[in-house]
Amino acid sequence: MTVTDNDSQLIQTIIEGIQEKKGTGITHVDLHKLNVSSAQDFIICTGKSTSQVSAIADSVREYVHEHYGTKPFNYDGYQNSQWIVIDYGNVFVHIFLPESREYYNLEGLWNDAEIKQIPDLD
Repeated sequence: MTVTDNDSQLIQTIIEGIQEKKGTGITHVDLHKLNVSSAQDFIICTGKSTSQVSAIADSVREYVHEHYGTKPFNYDGYQNSQWIVIDYGNVFVHIFLPESREYYNLEGLWNDAEIKQIPDLD
């Protein structure tokens, strides 16, 4: 299975929403070939503070709704904003504080997937 044009468009829109609020360390984890995950793609990024993590999550939700025309199925993590996940069905967005991202190490957990780093905007 490969990334569809719709998924590719959604992923690009999510990345732009992250970049709107200066999210860093953006990573695309392509899980299509593994057949063991509830999602086919993870987009992972980092915010420097709980406020920025929340702002990035809000930006993604608003940006995707405005530019792609869809809302997430669900989202969680705003209570403490150390790790917010947004569920778009085939695509999950994970927004972490640096220490939470290091602790949960999703890229290491899914290291048999295709992993692509997206350059930070300066």
